[in-house]
Amino acid sequence: MLEKVEALKSKAGLSNLLTNQKAKYIIGTLLLAGTGIALPRIFHVLAGSSAGATFLPMHLAVLIAALTFGTISGTIVAGSSVVFSYLLTGMPTLARLPYMAIELFIYAVILSVCNKKFNSYLSLIITIILGRILYSGVLFVAIHWLGLPTYGISVIESIKAGIPGIAIQLLCVPFIAKFIKERLNLKND
Repeated sequence: MLEKVEALKSKAGLSNLLTNQKAKYIIGTLLLAGTGIALPRIFHVLAGSSAGATFLPMHLAVLIAALTFGTISGTIVAGSSVVFSYLLTGMPTLARLPYMAIELFIYAVILSVCNKKFNSYLSLIITIILGRILYSGVLFVAIHWLGLPTYGISVIESIKAGIPGIAIQLLCVPFIAKFIKERLNLKND
């Protein structure tokens, strides 16, 4: 009888742990989605209208989510940040919204997949390079095959303008993700 009680206790402990881990992932994802909405607005207020293209603030929240919590979290942060940012602030513009959502979705997926095989720094470098290549492909298909307008989107120009943002990503994202994982006591995926 005592063995059955101990077995139930251990099952309940595992159940609480799983629930606690899920709560951390859900709350972390929601907070990063909010960050993905707030950061671009803050950058625009402090540094002007071109701050988004220069510092890539929405990318930060998505990359941190993907590196910390994985693919599902990263893609949720990507989609919700873009949509709610548009609804609340009008940015990105409706014309750029699908392109931005696709770009951030690409980064979230690549980073979370790479992070399972490589360390966070190498994963981030691969993501930045491969993400731009895949995004170029998306733009090519949208413009040349589907006949959609470009809305002034250029991958080369966005890379040039976004060099400060890429530097911030490389310097900050792995540290922030590691800090969050350690503080939340998350298991390594």
